[in-house]
Amino acid sequence: MRATITEHAIDPDAVLHAVGGPEDGAVVLFLGTVRNENEGRPVNGMRYEAYREMAEREMSNIVDEVRQRTGVTRLTAVHRTGELRVGDISVAVAASSPHRADAFTAARDVIEEIKRRLPVWKHEHYADGAARWLDGVVPPAAKEAR
Repeated sequence: MRATITEHAIDPDAVLHAVGGPEDGAVVLFLGTVRNENEGRPVNGMRYEAYREMAEREMSNIVDEVRQRTGVTRLTAVHRTGELRVGDISVAVAASSPHRADAFTAARDVIEEIKRRLPVWKHEHYADGAARWLDGVVPPAAKEAR
């Protein structure tokens, strides 16, 4: 089990190598990427911010909870922070198990809980030069700067 917050580009091969074993007949990899539009507005990129220790602790809790609930023992998640361009990988989740249903369920549950619970803030940059914080979550430093 691994849960990591990183400022470096996410390597899908490294994420895949964190799971899988000779008894596993299924390996699932989910990659979340920065898309080029949101709510009809062209997007140039995004900045992700997090209090790393808090975010890693919560992501570890998520991975552990899903592992216990699904029985999948090889499960990993990585979330990126910093400036990302369109197409960059922002999050990766991998799961492996003897059977595909368990691996799919585990990977889906992890990403859904990350989206719901992880204290990572998203600042989206638009083609027209505007920018805004998404999901109504603004980090304390940004509130002070207003």
